Amino acid sequence: MSGPADEVISLYQRNARRWDKDRLKILFEKGWLDRFLALSKPGAAILDIGCGSGEPMARYLIDNGRRLTGIDASPSMIALCRARFPDHDWRAADMRALALGRRFDGLLAWDSFFHLTPDAQRRMFAIFRAHANPGAALMFTSGRVLGESIGTYAGEPLYHSSLDTAEYRALLDANGFEVVQQVEHDPECDRHCVWLARIEA
Repeated sequence: MSGPADEVISLYQRNARRWDKDRLKILFEKGWLDRFLALSKPGAAILDIGCGSGEPMARYLIDNGRRLTGIDASPSMIALCRARFPDHDWRAADMRALALGRRFDGLLAWDSFFHLTPDAQRRMFAIFRAHANPGAALMFTSGRVLGESIGTYAGEPLYHSSLDTAEYRALLDANGFEVVQQVEHDPECDRHCVWLARIEA
């Protein structure tokens, strides 16, 4: 039987335009995006994993001179990105099976990676590594403790999970990433738990 974790993709696909309308376009993430951008140069190739509709985060990266490849499991979300930013690369794909055959200067998984089960999150770190150039930055959001939770969106269950902080650190280290900065419940970023790491050059 399927559970809420198996329904995340279809929920976003059904509600893509509603989510795009609901998504705050105020860029409270700007401080973290600026830290992420500081670890690459203009023209750098960025992989946005779970890019949603591209607003406002992908737009900010594009406006700061980065070349975007965005992936999202919802084709409707990708259609919105293609309409807005036709000069960049947008692909409908499940991050759990991602194998693009190329590497990037930065990887972003903001408010997306945490919809995976704990075991799927563990497997993602090898996928991050496989898509990272030497010196690439990786930024993602997470929870703080191991567990699962069910929120709601559009009146439907919406799955989230997390590993604990020590395990995230261990997985980053095992895959060659060094933590640059990590803040739990950042009051300047809508209480997000944020990780910024960089792979060895």
